Amino acid sequence: MVAGNWKMNTTLQEGIQLGTQIKNALQDKQPACEVVIATPFIHLSKMAELMQDSIVKISAENCADKTSGAYTGEVSAAMVRSTGAQYTILGHSERRAYYHEDYDILRQKVLLALENGLKVIFCIGEVKEEREAGRQNEVVKAQLEGSVFNLTAEQFANITLAYEPVWAIGTGLTATPAQAQEMHAYLRSLVAEQYGQNMAEDTTILYGGSCNAKNAAELFANPDVDGGLIGGASLKADDFMTIIMAR
Repeated sequence: MVAGNWKMNTTLQEGIQLGTQIKNALQDKQPACEVVIATPFIHLSKMAELMQDSIVKISAENCADKTSGAYTGEVSAAMVRSTGAQYTILGHSERRAYYHEDYDILRQKVLLALENGLKVIFCIGEVKEEREAGRQNEVVKAQLEGSVFNLTAEQFANITLAYEPVWAIGTGLTATPAQAQEMHAYLRSLVAEQYGQNMAEDTTILYGGSCNAKNAAELFANPDVDGGLIGGASLKADDFMTIIMAR
């Protein structure tokens, strides 16, 4: 999978324009991966309509940890699904850091997303200080155990993992291919311990964190790196297409 995370970028009109560029660029291509675009909430229904005859799947960037009710400004998993979106991103480090989303909140969000027919791209990763202290494995294991390893095997089959070293998001720094492979292999081993080897082999594990058109092919060449969750580079159709075709 190659998934683009637009974050809080593009007006609705700009998003439709970018989505149209990506759709047109893919028309004569047969990428060897699933293509997902995660857009702001206000784009979802228009983007789902635009991509309904395309290979591109649409994702939200978040959803609420409540079903419905007096939660002004929140968007429920059911609302996301009603737009035609098929995925949601959960656990992104920006949500954890800026909006204080802890294990319990994320566990509830994951359950509600799955209950409403959404697939989940679940983000995990360590900050710079944790990497420098050699605690990265401990950190990502706790993040998995805290929010998704409570799922049944049937539920976990709808989870895509995205390893995003926080120190590499938007910084221009990137984990080396060797660092990415080491972590992805470790994550796959944790899935195997929890759900068995077959599930581990079937689980898609993406790399995120300053993955771009120049380094994508080298990162994706690793046996346990199944694609990327792309930030800034997904906002330029040409760059995003280069990354898609690198997979």
